[in-house]
Amino acid sequence: MRRTWTAWIGYVMAAWSAAYGALGVWWAFGGSGFPFGTGDPELMAEPGAAVKVSLLGQATPDVAGPVIAAIGLTGAVVAILMARGVAGRWARGLLPAYAWLLAILLTIGIQDYRTLIVVAYTPILAIGKLLGVWPDGSGWSDLYLVPRMNLLICLLAGIGWALTAVAYRRRVTDSCRICGRAGAEKRSFVDRWGRRATWIAVAAPLVYCATRWAWALGFSLGMDPDAYQEGKDEGLWVAGAALASFGIIGAVLTLGLIQRWGEVFPRWMIGLGGRRVPPMLAVVPAMLVSVLVTAASFMYLRIVLIDGITPETWAFNLPEVFFSVWGAALFVSALAYRRRRRGLCEACGLGVAEAPSDRHGGALDAGSAGGPAPRIGSHPSTIDA
Repeated sequence: MRRTWTAWIGYVMAAWSAAYGALGVWWAFGGSGFPFGTGDPELMAEPGAAVKVSLLGQATPDVAGPVIAAIGLTGAVVAILMARGVAGRWARGLLPAYAWLLAILLTIGIQDYRTLIVVAYTPILAIGKLLGVWPDGSGWSDLYLVPRMNLLICLLAGIGWALTAVAYRRRVTDSCRICGRAGAEKRSFVDRWGRRATWIAVAAPLVYCATRWAWALGFSLGMDPDAYQEGKDEGLWVAGAALASFGIIGAVLTLGLIQRWGEVFPRWMIGLGGRRVPPMLAVVPAMLVSVLVTAASFMYLRIVLIDGITPETWAFNLPEVFFSVWGAALFVSALAYRRRRRGLCEACGLGVAEAPSDRHGGALDAGSAGGPAPRIGSHPSTIDA
């Protein structure tokens, strides 16, 4: 898949867009299952707050359905044209612009915090159920609600559209389909800021984590006493502390993007010690988390802008506003790590092979500490992000 994804990703997105566009037609003509706005039971439980949670909080199927149909069916045509490498004067600008617009709309624009909740609480719920410590009355059906799963599917589709745009760019610029190189490499913004972005990504979630652990340890942080006690009785603060613990673990793992143990497995890891860490093992989770937390942050930003901040509510909403900083920094640091670890491309021959690892944590490749990548070739590069 690493070698061939640029050939088929456009056709996959064409199929998804056509299917979702067909659903838009279904909803426009009164079909059931509309998952946004008035069709979302979670949002309609508090209609007055629906717009704060989601930009589609007041959407109705008769209005949103035709829009979804038009966007989806147009997207299917655009994706096929991109997959086939149509590269006329108009196509080179309009096609990727449409793809990136859909990518941003699907990964951030229509999202709220619930996609992050689904992904983050899945392992927590699994562990809690295994240990018998999860609050009574909570289960998988409470987590995997249809509107939430729809948002997750849309987010993954947004990532697919971003990859479609990258694949198209590689095709029309004659860049390598596998590594994206088109010639000699220069240090980019990503390379220069990778290390600093990593430290920002480590620090950004810690304020959120501190507030959730404070609640679990008995500190209300200005919350109304009755509301705090109600949350304590329902086990909400323990669940929040569990999620915060994953945030702390994630912050520690983020350091691996600039540390030696992020490129070679530590010796104490039986069976893996001394072997090189596959780059995508770090890049894929980091990219996914960066998108999830950025999407959630815009919901909290809307809440703060509309409701403001009070001594009773600051701990609920303010720390999450800075998730956008976390997401952006993590995205840059993951890109820098990926660029540094690309090594020698078997397809185009550009780059420099990483030094072979040994079972005791052998030497790392040049630039593993964030230094400049060696320049190969004699022409300026066109490097996709």
